[in-house]
Amino acid sequence: MLEKLAQLEGEYRELEGLLADPEVLKDQKRYQALSRRYAEMGEVIALIREYRKVLEDLEGVESLLEDPELREVAKAEKEALLARKAELEKELERHLLPKDPLDERDAILEIRAGTGGEEAALFARDLLEMYLRFAEETGFETEILDSHPTDLGGFSKVIVEIRGPGAYGTFKYESGVHRVQRVPATETQGRIHTSTATVAVLPKAEESDFQLNMDEIRIDVMRASGPGGQGVNTTDSAVRVVHLPTGIMVTCQDSRSQIKNREKALMILRSRLLEMKRAEEEEKLRKARLAQIGSGERSEKIRTYNFPQSRVTDHRIGFTTHDLEGILSGNLQPLLEALRRADQERQLEAMTEA
Repeated sequence: MLEKLAQLEGEYRELEGLLADPEVLKDQKRYQALSRRYAEMGEVIALIREYRKVLEDLEGVESLLEDPELREVAKAEKEALLARKAELEKELERHLLPKDPLDERDAILEIRAGTGGEEAALFARDLLEMYLRFAEETGFETEILDSHPTDLGGFSKVIVEIRGPGAYGTFKYESGVHRVQRVPATETQGRIHTSTATVAVLPKAEESDFQLNMDEIRIDVMRASGPGGQGVNTTDSAVRVVHLPTGIMVTCQDSRSQIKNREKALMILRSRLLEMKRAEEEEKLRKARLAQIGSGERSEKIRTYNFPQSRVTDHRIGFTTHDLEGILSGNLQPLLEALRRADQERQLEAMTEA
């Protein structure tokens, strides 16, 4: 363990040097990525430093055990130090767990309105705005790849690409069914309604990950649909891609360029196929989702946003906050950190049982 801890300390010192380098400051994308990693490492570095201090104190207290006058005090101190050493080792084991190599990838985030009609579509828009704000605050770049707006300003479906080191690892816990309880704007009698939206988060696939056989793909071109008579509706720029062996269908219509919509649709298709392949492999090994919280299936209700009580509850880990406004404004870090920590603890339990 000490060797791994030394490697982390070396990486941390290297990051400090890079962040002070004027050349790095000129490259804002790299600077933001390094800053994010530096901030992430802050907790484990603090633990490492405390751990080393505890080891030093244990060495020091050993010599006091030979002193008759200080023996009892030294024994008590040694017991306290050993207990803290065990706690720190458990915490450090959590931080030293192997990472999913796909965590550093860009992410494809898809939001679909579920039950609840127009209110579900408005909730899908709220989720989209929440993720876009959080992504902006944490230094990720975003691009809407495809969207299907509704008459009242909601979305029946919207797909976003989130770019930046660690995007998938940051957003992957958001997959599942999100439920909202509130009085819809269209409700005249003040009754609280329950609506849902599903979120799917995929690691962005590279061409080397999944080679598409174009003979197995049907590409259709059509006129973009949606309210408002946008410019995209005046040309046959929308593209629908169908993967014939699996029946997976992807449409993209947000760009005026048919070529760009085709590229985006194929990229989304490749990411879905990669995720399907990963799930099949994990199922064969009977380790499906061991390294994740819950199953990540779309049918699983993962979180409730209750407006009357200003409450957000994540059902997977029992996390509750009454800062609903803050969450919807993009303050997701405390929630995502709690999910990450619970995920790590599950991995440790699985390793212990294996």
